[in-house]
Amino acid sequence: MSTDAAHSHSPARAAAGLPWAGYLLGFALGGFFDGILLHQVLQWHHLLSAVESSAVRDIRVQILADGLFHAAMYVVAACGLWLLWRSRRRFAEPGADRLMFANALIGFGVWHLLDGILSHWILGIHRIRMDSANPLLWDLLWFVVFGVAVVAAGWRLRSGGGTGGDQTGGGRRAAPVALTLAVLIAGPIAALPPPGGTTVMVLFKPGTTAPDVFAAVAAVDGRTVWQDPSGQLWAIDLGERGSPTALYRHGALLVSNTLLPTGCLDWFRT
Repeated sequence: MSTDAAHSHSPARAAAGLPWAGYLLGFALGGFFDGILLHQVLQWHHLLSAVESSAVRDIRVQILADGLFHAAMYVVAACGLWLLWRSRRRFAEPGADRLMFANALIGFGVWHLLDGILSHWILGIHRIRMDSANPLLWDLLWFVVFGVAVVAAGWRLRSGGGTGGDQTGGGRRAAPVALTLAVLIAGPIAALPPPGGTTVMVLFKPGTTAPDVFAAVAAVDGRTVWQDPSGQLWAIDLGERGSPTALYRHGALLVSNTLLPTGCLDWFRT
């Protein structure tokens, strides 16, 4: 057998047709995991839970939106299965199964990264826990655990980590990853409000007017403390019984007990 022929049968080349099959199947599984666990089993939210519209608030519309979302995930999964079927001969060769699994992990994690950035923070159509007093904490925990950590695990597996190679080098590579994850996890924990604190920073969606803000404040029995010149960033005292979650139903894009994350997002959007 020639050198070129031998090279063409290496695990990486043999699995060259599989990456997108793994990515798409993992992405679809991430969507199914989110929809089945959070929409149906735990019922923490529906796809359009944070959308302010009397028509959309109808539970039948919410369930329909969830069903259409699952149908879209079926289409993504079907595309992944079709690519897998096309690559079935290469999938049987050494190393292809591990690459397939690694790419599926990456796809699974990417789904949660996109869902967090797009659905939770840009579009604001739902949060992980709509009934939480601090939905940002749950958003960030989900983003880190099922997004960042799973993508990192898939990337490490794809790079050959844990396969009996240089364990010292693997340990050196794992240290910065572990440190990064520790920092990312510490961030949501640090976002918890201090004991007795009742003032939150609220970033409202573009186009929100002052009367809209005052209506939102009245809805949570709070009072305004401060606002920035743009009129989008406000400090609101919720009192002892005010619910930060209710602000998301009145145009809030982000609610935090600290100025830093809210101010950063406000700067990013300008």
